[in-house]
Amino acid sequence: MDRLAVIRSESDRFAEVLSSTDPAAPVPTCPGWDAAQLLHHLGEVHAFWAAVLRDDVRDDEGAEAVEAAAPPRPGTTEELLDARARATEALLEQLARLDDEEPRWSWWPPDQTVGFTRRMQTYEATLHRVDAELTAGLPLSPLDPEVAAGAVEHCVDVMWGYVPGWAQDDSTAIVELVATDTGDRWRVDVGRWHGTGPESGTEFDMARARRAGEDADPALPTATVSGTARDLALWAWGRGPRSAVELSGDQDAVAAVDRLVDQGIQ
Repeated sequence: MDRLAVIRSESDRFAEVLSSTDPAAPVPTCPGWDAAQLLHHLGEVHAFWAAVLRDDVRDDEGAEAVEAAAPPRPGTTEELLDARARATEALLEQLARLDDEEPRWSWWPPDQTVGFTRRMQTYEATLHRVDAELTAGLPLSPLDPEVAAGAVEHCVDVMWGYVPGWAQDDSTAIVELVATDTGDRWRVDVGRWHGTGPESGTEFDMARARRAGEDADPALPTATVSGTARDLALWAWGRGPRSAVELSGDQDAVAAVDRLVDQGIQ
């Protein structure tokens, strides 16, 4: 796919919708946010990653410095729209000049490359466009099947996969996601991580998922989730109803999938 074109078109549609939306309107898919905060968020995200790419940031300290240098939030919708437009252009400029293999910092330890940012921002722009349309009460614009399938894959490989090194990690079920229109399939190990944070002392019990390997326990309960790539993507990212996909299988496996998706992605 042409990821730069996707980021540009989705970000522009996002801004078009929010330009005429009440800034105080609640964002139904991001609890506690209003339309103005959603608008600020995407501009802030694009400005941050543009700086990471431009300044050749390679470590946490550099990323923290970029974050600390962020300007104050603009006050009016017009100022927020202008800041978003400039930030998106800056991000696209950096992505256009860099190859995916070039090293750059990211918050996902297994992939410290420009390619991670390019993929992440493709789906972030797309899903926040969905947030904007839901906030405005508008019908959702079409979601390209290739982009939708990529968004599901990004959930499987990244968004659902965080497990801290100190945590206990347990597998609960093996679940197959099936895109009925594109033919894509993802075999996923759904489980939980839990334990006490060594620094905070906080007790955690969180859902997680990752690709299931060939050595997955055959005794684990199983389930299948099927739907179009669009419906799978919206459901997986918490932007679409459970009723839009068909979830069937062992009761424990179904419960594990519901817990994972209900945990949410903001």
